[in-house]
Amino acid sequence: MTANREKLVLIGNGMAGIGTVEQILKLGGAYEITVIGSEPHPNYNRIMLSYVLEGSKTTEDIILNNWNWYEDNQITLHTGTTVTRMDTASQQIFTDSGLIISYDKAIIATGSNSFILPVPGSDKEGVVGFRDIADCEAMLAAAQQYSKAAIIGGGLLGLEAAKGLVNLGMDVTVVHLMEDLMERQLDRSASSMLQAELERQGVKFEMGMQTVELTGGQRVSGLRFSDGSELGADFVVMAVGIKPNVQLAKDSGLEVNRGIVVNDYLQTSAEGVYSVGECTEHRGVCYGLVAPLFEQGMVLAKHLCGVDTKPYEGSVVSTKLKISGVDVFSAGEFIDTPEHTVISSKNEWKRTYKKILLKNNIIVGAVLFGDVMESANLQKLVKQGAEMTDEIYAEVMGTGCCGNGEAKKGLSVESMTDEEIVCGCNGVTKKAIVDAVTENGFTTVDEIKACTGATRSCGGCKPVVEQILQFVLGDSFQQSAKHGICTCTSLSRDEIVAEIHAKSLKTSKEVMHVLGWAQEEGCSKCRPAINYYLGMTYPDTYEDEKESRFVNERMGANIQKDGTYTVIPRMYGGVTTPEDLKKIADVSLKYDVKVVKVTGGQRLDLIGVKKEDLPKVWEELDMPSGYGYAKSLRTVKTCVGSQFCRFGTQDSMGMGALMERKYERLDFPAKFKMAVNGCPRNCAESCTKDIGIVGNDGGWEVFIGGNGGIMPRIADSFCKVKTDEELIEVCSAVMQYYRETGNYLERTSDWVERMGLADIQNVILNNESNRKELAARIDFALAQVSDPWKKILNDDSTRSALFETAKV
Repeated sequence: MTANREKLVLIGNGMAGIGTVEQILKLGGAYEITVIGSEPHPNYNRIMLSYVLEGSKTTEDIILNNWNWYEDNQITLHTGTTVTRMDTASQQIFTDSGLIISYDKAIIATGSNSFILPVPGSDKEGVVGFRDIADCEAMLAAAQQYSKAAIIGGGLLGLEAAKGLVNLGMDVTVVHLMEDLMERQLDRSASSMLQAELERQGVKFEMGMQTVELTGGQRVSGLRFSDGSELGADFVVMAVGIKPNVQLAKDSGLEVNRGIVVNDYLQTSAEGVYSVGECTEHRGVCYGLVAPLFEQGMVLAKHLCGVDTKPYEGSVVSTKLKISGVDVFSAGEFIDTPEHTVISSKNEWKRTYKKILLKNNIIVGAVLFGDVMESANLQKLVKQGAEMTDEIYAEVMGTGCCGNGEAKKGLSVESMTDEEIVCGCNGVTKKAIVDAVTENGFTTVDEIKACTGATRSCGGCKPVVEQILQFVLGDSFQQSAKHGICTCTSLSRDEIVAEIHAKSLKTSKEVMHVLGWAQEEGCSKCRPAINYYLGMTYPDTYEDEKESRFVNERMGANIQKDGTYTVIPRMYGGVTTPEDLKKIADVSLKYDVKVVKVTGGQRLDLIGVKKEDLPKVWEELDMPSGYGYAKSLRTVKTCVGSQFCRFGTQDSMGMGALMERKYERLDFPAKFKMAVNGCPRNCAESCTKDIGIVGNDGGWEVFIGGNGGIMPRIADSFCKVKTDEELIEVCSAVMQYYRETGNYLERTSDWVERMGLADIQNVILNNESNRKELAARIDFALAQVSDPWKKILNDDSTRSALFETAKV
């Protein structure tokens, strides 16, 4: 029954407003709630739009509260509806669709709009902002038709848009008025490190450039700068900032400055009308970061529910972001001046940077780049105005980066306050997670995710959530954290592999039947995993189940969005011959290959091959498959090394080619990349590879567990060896141990974190017989592999079924 409930209307269906409603529901607020949103979608995570743009998530993946959530909580939702005016005297709301809705309490959470530069040509076709799903869809569509994009603005959204469009194949240049990227969040050192990383990822930059005009006819064709120079572009994204969406408040007679003016309980100038989020101005400040918006929502929810609460007194602004896979953090003051005492450390090899600013020995600000494990601790210290002590210095700075000991592992969740936000994407506090554990008996991250929303978005807070779980549960944590590999079974990876050995299970069907799968045929998650586990267990006798492979692996090439394929011939160690280059050129011309791309792995992609032409292309290339599609060794990147480089100390090209020839075609739990540097200058970027090898005067240094993808990780130093033979044996042992203990689809970056570097070193480096046995097992498995292109070319029935009659 809702007859006696007050009517609460939320204007705006975004994160700040719905976050407030979620808090009201948790507090048992007795309201009849109506939500009005201009977009046609339920509540979604705007922070995750960049993931949709780059293709790692879909629109459905970033929905925070689906349609059922509104229905389950008896919330009336109007989507695709815009509020045009409020009559605060009669307490009525008017919409563009003709709806008139009465309210007792109303919350305005209309957010902000992209700021479009008021320059000539800004209204041309091909010019968009980057603020919502519609903008994201426009960018995805543009990438299919146009090749060159310009992003105006070097802030978070601009950089995310740039990286997304680069991943979609566009030539992208970021144009920024200032000399430093993200100058409102980062100091010059962190900004320059970020720019260098993004340049490595393919983004171009025009810094210190002022755009004065967008050129072209009906559609944009370029940018003209204040110095008279121009930049060609057939698609332009405006990401120069946001402005609070206050038009409704203005039209309704509310007090408005830059934002909607509110008091410490988020109340506007009108009785019963409140405002939260980016449209709100509190004590002269409009916040554009998510954490302050959730803090506002918590205060407002308690106020509306009659729960005693401290007033909102503003937020200590901090930023913890992942920009194109790079972690950055800043809090408080971050630009040092003569009145600051500066504590800093910078590690070019690890690509990490840490700076703490003091005033009269009081911690007033901090910047982190690459490693943000201490972000929550530093945010607390800045907020408290803590005095720097030897203990705090040792705690937050560590000594591992300087090689004088071990850096602090993890963050101390015991010292976090209850109200500290753990999940910035969804505004989940430490207390909410602790309560979920103590009151509901939850013991897993998945249970906490379902209850509180923590980790359901970017997942960056998962380590802290796990630490809170461990802190609350104590010794029972590890035992309770057991998960099945999918919903078809409660068995873990280790249990399944143990049962395969113990019961001599030889096929996927046997595994599923004997081990009691809930779904008889399994699912898309467990079928490929079991196929891998069986192949790893019986390398000489197991018949690979092609139907359990992903489409790219079945076809021996990468399918593209237009239905054509990319063919990648092998180039050992990134080295090829003029004869092979001529073959690639001849075949590309003959079969109308759209693009030949030089990849980051030092080989050539032939993009746009028709499915029916694949066997003929392979046959005429007469080169081995580069395995760009499989969970196996992709590339071994090399520098020119001692053969040509004046700094080279080792033959990196020769070793890279040897490694690639030795380990190609073997299945791994996930894709596997290597690199070999001839000296410590790191031209082949060994620090971001699954195995990175660096030459020095005394031999080789081996690094493991690196990753340069969406969740980057700098590789750990594993060992140093003197001879090529020792190097190969160690690499073989590491690979085989990863093959035998890694979860399916688990990259070595996650595997090293899960297993522990010291434990892996103990198994391989401190046990010679075990190391040699691992190396022998990988050699045995390697003896069973063969080139898939040749296999298909020699098998008429498979060739006919896959490339002539059957559908993928």
